[in-house]
Amino acid sequence: MRPVPRGRGSTDPDLRDRLYELLEHDPLAYSVGSRFIQLIIGVIVLDVAAMILASVPELDAQFGALFAGITILSVIVFALEYAARLWTVAGHTQRTASALSDRLGYVFSALGIIDLLAFLPAAIVLATGRHATLAALGVLPFFKLVRYSPAMRSLLAAVHAERRALIGCIVILIGAVLTFASLLYAIERDVQPDKLGTIPQAMWWAIVTLGTVGYGDVVPVTAFGKFISVFTIISGFAMIALPVAIISTAFAEEVKRRDFVVTWGMLARVPLFSHLSASEIADIMRLLRARTIEQGEILVRRGDAASSMYFITAGEVEIALPNQQVRLADGTFFGEIALLHKTKRSGTVTATRKTRLLVLDAQDFHALIERMPTLAAHVHKTAKARLEGSGDLAVAELAQAEREGTDPLRAQPFFRKTYSAE
Repeated sequence: MRPVPRGRGSTDPDLRDRLYELLEHDPLAYSVGSRFIQLIIGVIVLDVAAMILASVPELDAQFGALFAGITILSVIVFALEYAARLWTVAGHTQRTASALSDRLGYVFSALGIIDLLAFLPAAIVLATGRHATLAALGVLPFFKLVRYSPAMRSLLAAVHAERRALIGCIVILIGAVLTFASLLYAIERDVQPDKLGTIPQAMWWAIVTLGTVGYGDVVPVTAFGKFISVFTIISGFAMIALPVAIISTAFAEEVKRRDFVVTWGMLARVPLFSHLSASEIADIMRLLRARTIEQGEILVRRGDAASSMYFITAGEVEIALPNQQVRLADGTFFGEIALLHKTKRSGTVTATRKTRLLVLDAQDFHALIERMPTLAAHVHKTAKARLEGSGDLAVAELAQAEREGTDPLRAQPFFRKTYSAE
């Protein structure tokens, strides 16, 4: 993001930056931005539902004023959102350009056009009073969900990435339609002049047959025509399978890329990994898996077997120990003591709000600290500080570990070396 000159009053760039973050950032459920997104989605659903119900004459006669009020409210909300996005986008693009250029870029972008179509046609129809047309336009706000749905964005990105291959599929499909339509026209034009007397009529048959729809309104009656239909139907399977395979593969790759970016961003929030090189972070990313827990959800319980270590990238958890409660927030980690001591969980971990975590399995944890001494030293140091600073932390579990002969002070050479150095 390039710097924006500071101003005063309503044009203060700080206000514009804060509003931009509110509109564009993908926040957690407890944040103001998330509540704004929920509001917009609620208005979209309400507007689309109102337009659908308004097309029923009985409901429209009874609740027409309510439906009109919902439409007016939706137009106002979407127009204000569009104006806010148009104002805040200046200075927040990757290009080094003027504010006008940034705003024009948003206006003519795919999302900008969707945002505009969500309210402008409905506003025009409201002004002209064409009620039936207004109901037909009710579906347009639905496409605003593309902005708030990662899956829909990933699918559109996949289609855009494979647009050349998909255009090639369309060209092949057009060629198949022309080929089979011409063949059936030559065979059946004298037998069925009313249905296959021209190539455009035969093209309708070819399209529904290649699409494996087969309406039955146009079918060949000659033996040779039926023989051609067999190859047309078989070719139709290939016409469907080809673009589906292209899109599904591209969609899977897009999801992988998105998960990579999301995981990288989550790793950047954990101070433990801040000193690592890009290659080391990429190595760790293959071991970590992302997880989100809702407010009030219990992640682990006291006495559970220790199977993972957890890194908090956003949110907060509360660890209920026998004699105290500990809260951990963004950038912290927990679960390392039970893994190091190879014992059971010493506390029950509950999310105090929606929390995003990175999970490292026990086997990968031990392999990781063996490969990265610096990382291991930090983990061991934190574990020791927690044991010394929390009087009741894992007392029963540590005693059990000692009885079973799995105390890491004796079982982990590096752990012993780290402690003796301190």
